[in-house]
Amino acid sequence: MDLHILDHRLRVTSISKNGLVHFTHPLIKLIFLRNRTGCKFFSLTETPENYTVVLDEEGFKELQPSEHLQVEGSIWLPLNVVANGNVSSSSQAVGVTKIAKSVIAPLAEQHVSVFMLSTYQTDFILVREKDLAVVVSTLEEEFHIFREVAGESVPLCRQDAHNGLHKNGKEAILPTVHPVLIPQNHFCVMSLDPDTLPSIATTLIDVLFYSNSPKDDAASTPGQELDCVKFFSFSLIDGYISLVMDTEAQRQFPADLLFTSSSGELWRMVRIGGQPLGFDECGIVAQISQPLADSDISAYYISTFSFDHALVPEEDIARVTEMLHHQRKDAAAS
Repeated sequence: MDLHILDHRLRVTSISKNGLVHFTHPLIKLIFLRNRTGCKFFSLTETPENYTVVLDEEGFKELQPSEHLQVEGSIWLPLNVVANGNVSSSSQAVGVTKIAKSVIAPLAEQHVSVFMLSTYQTDFILVREKDLAVVVSTLEEEFHIFREVAGESVPLCRQDAHNGLHKNGKEAILPTVHPVLIPQNHFCVMSLDPDTLPSIATTLIDVLFYSNSPKDDAASTPGQELDCVKFFSFSLIDGYISLVMDTEAQRQFPADLLFTSSSGELWRMVRIGGQPLGFDECGIVAQISQPLADSDISAYYISTFSFDHALVPEEDIARVTEMLHHQRKDAAAS
């Protein structure tokens, strides 16, 4: 398999719910006027706590410093797995399942924190730029590694890979087993022809900026079972659009413009974390993705500024719930 280090340098940010009004104009510009901003990697995810915005350095210039904007201090690089010449495709309902063992788990063992962004088209594994040496050294035996330079994929020579690169060498530490919540929403993972984006502009703006209510913003208590959770994700990356929304939000969009996989399946969410997770703990993604991979259960995985979210097929949610229950029971007993 091939592993591509994509030619984007990304920032991970968070906009508070009550501060969104200060960023409405730049966000609309980033979504609908990308030719003016020069932004090629943009993702906006709304959760009950905040809005997570992941964007490249050109896009980041559009966000002015504010008390309502939190910025994680690192530069992040997106990795992409290519198998048999084809980009790992989530639209085929494989998601992180196929890359969990080969990428996510080895990086967790080397204490490399990852930030996941699954889209309709593919899965992006974000790693800190400062961790790239350890990433390459860890994965070079499993993958042919390429680095994108000015749009071209250039093989990372083994000599280059060993030039100053090394494995972490730290003793493995068992990660904290975090609580999970499983809301009752049913979710869709969809895409849209970029040329038709103006046709849904009014609906998209309404869903993103005007659909909040006090009930939506109510904070959840650790261990609480949620009836529903506010979650909406829009990504525009290298010209491809991906949308993740629940069925209630989906009904607001024209059915003939959004498309999904041929099976049209619905997804259920597993929300990881009782308290905000932070960015430094390693193994959080592996904690969920590894057992799903072992059970051959498809999954999308979307990290946000405060919590992580896995989407699994609706027909597998009972099996996933039982598996996670046993995982936490075993952790408590150990």
